[in-house]
Amino acid sequence: MRIGSSIAFSQPHSLYSFASIVGQKEGEGPMKNYFDKIEADPTFGEKNWEKAESRLQSDTFALALQKGRLQQMDIDCIIAGDLINQCTGSSFAVRETKIPYLGVYGACSTMAESLLIAGILIDGGFSGKSAAVTSSHFSTAERQFRFPLSYGGQRTPTAQWTCTASGAAVVSAEGGAPFLMGGCIGKIADLGVTDTSNMGAAMAPAAADTIMRYLQDTQTNPEDYDAIVTGDLGNIGSPLLIDLLLKQGINITAQHQDCGSLMFDEQKQDTHAGGSGCGCSASILCGYYLPKLQNNEFKKILFAATGALLSAMSPQQGESIPGICHLVEIRSQEGLAC
Repeated sequence: MRIGSSIAFSQPHSLYSFASIVGQKEGEGPMKNYFDKIEADPTFGEKNWEKAESRLQSDTFALALQKGRLQQMDIDCIIAGDLINQCTGSSFAVRETKIPYLGVYGACSTMAESLLIAGILIDGGFSGKSAAVTSSHFSTAERQFRFPLSYGGQRTPTAQWTCTASGAAVVSAEGGAPFLMGGCIGKIADLGVTDTSNMGAAMAPAAADTIMRYLQDTQTNPEDYDAIVTGDLGNIGSPLLIDLLLKQGINITAQHQDCGSLMFDEQKQDTHAGGSGCGCSASILCGYYLPKLQNNEFKKILFAATGALLSAMSPQQGESIPGICHLVEIRSQEGLAC
């Protein structure tokens, strides 16, 4: 049902199985022990970067099915997206499955958007099991949004490193913890940021708006959650988010964690402001947070994935960068009693 501008599902929906695969650089970072697989070959055995990303995403989806002892025929719908033009990375990844497919574009917010849609499909009785899948690849993103890798351009201190990573989760009407409880569909927020190398600043206002609306709608406080997880504001956008919410009388300092900040060691890996890309928050959610919820190490979290809704052309036309943030609440078995 609707609570203000937020959504509460009629019953908890199981995150039945989930998987994460990352590239070598991500596998050398602080989160390396939490991913299901670290792939040393950035091409994933393919002939170009775009095919590599499709393989990354299809392998992650297949691994999520394997971990849940599921077959493709058990999945009623795949909701997937990526950063490549027209979401071809996802479309090519799922085209051989013959599973009904909804392609979505939320930039780096895609995992939360996909989970929301999967939950809505199940809550409405339109699906028994749906998969939320997303990916990003450093080389496909650099080629599309910035400069060819061979150009050797100087990266600014506010720039984030697009992760080669993918996450996949099967949302089910039946099954155990962790559980998808509901969420909040984001509104576009645009404060006029035009610097494409400062995505954190562009996305922070949207994150603040969505988190504030959900807390108000559910009449909860930051202290009610073990973690309020954003992705991927990075090292620049994270303090901006905290400051924006403090001005509204909301202090999430103790609960806030950001996937872009968690993915890399800023000093040792030279990733400047942290990680970004659809696969950054998706892989950390599926590799780190969902297992901790499954084991009752966390009881309740908010996963608020953020996205910058620009194209390769829009900054060249003088457009600012619209930000979006979609949010889902996830609980453990013990968290259901909270």
